[in-house]
Amino acid sequence: MLIGIAEGGADAERVDYLIHGVRSELLQLDVDTVEPVPGAPSPASRAVEVALVGALQVSLDGSAEALTQMMTVFRSWVGRNPAPRAVEMSVGDRTLRISDASGAQQDRLVDEFVRAVRAS
Repeated sequence: MLIGIAEGGADAERVDYLIHGVRSELLQLDVDTVEPVPGAPSPASRAVEVALVGALQVSLDGSAEALTQMMTVFRSWVGRNPAPRAVEMSVGDRTLRISDASGAQQDRLVDEFVRAVRAS
């Protein structure tokens, strides 16, 4: 699974810090591996909106519990900073982007995504 992260206004040093912070949080979960993706888009290449600037490749045993735990980490991470942040997760042909949606909207989107991934 590919995880992209973004934070508005982040420079290359900040992106590196963010990637390693999110990686550390994910490694505390029941995942097999979490590795930075070389060649992720640089902050200089992003548009005015918050665009993905860093990426992680995550392997897990396929458990729904691990996927749900990851969603909790991402929702917490997005809401933890006043700068605009986003996380995008792709599993196969399914993609979920978590950003500044309300808590209820995020709950609905996450539930739909987890159900779709489980059904795959």
